[in-house]
Amino acid sequence: MTQRPIIPFEEIGEETLGQMMKIFYSKVATNPILKPIFPDDLTETTRKQTQFQIQYLGGPNVYSEEHGHPMLKARHMPFKITPERAQAWLECMSEAMDEVGLEGKIREVYYKRLVLTAHHMINAPDNDEEVFE
Repeated sequence: MTQRPIIPFEEIGEETLGQMMKIFYSKVATNPILKPIFPDDLTETTRKQTQFQIQYLGGPNVYSEEHGHPMLKARHMPFKITPERAQAWLECMSEAMDEVGLEGKIREVYYKRLVLTAHHMINAPDNDEEVFE
């Protein structure tokens, strides 16, 4: 008999995930690298991110049901996402994981997925200089 695959959303749980997103955005709100590309009121952003993370981690498709396909790259194109900002985003997420006590293999796998996603979102260099090849 084969074992049912582990679903990260079920391991973490909706309550912990929601708390983690609230903590995460409290950090974004005070991060000088990230704050400029986020709205002053992060209530709706937190709600949407929580929906997305539920879906991203194998839970119900609550994000897509309300907002359509995530289209992450396209939705982030209007914002200058640099390697420095991707790293700051990951640091805020890691700190939020710490604060909710997310640890072990589930954290390791989840964080690795977030690293890939953050790097995929990069659409600008760290400096404003044009790069010519």
